[in-house]
Amino acid sequence: MMENVLQYPVATEKALNLTESGNTIIYIVSKNADKKSIRGEFENTFKVKVDRVNTVIGPDNRKRAYIRLKKEFPASDIAKKLKLV
Repeated sequence: MMENVLQYPVATEKALNLTESGNTIIYIVSKNADKKSIRGEFENTFKVKVDRVNTVIGPDNRKRAYIRLKKEFPASDIAKKLKLV
């Protein structure tokens, strides 16, 4: 198992809007992390169920994971725990 798959959450206005509208948290993740390890670490860390994970490598060469939670787990609760809101 890799260490520190999840690095830090993204707290931009766009990311926070996505938290409200899409039940999604955006995280900067390790470059060699795969979707399965991102899902596993996120579920273990926050005790929630993940619906899906999409990843993208941005123009800043950092890998972002768009982590959508199952609807019974509000992403806004996670955002509060992370002190994003």
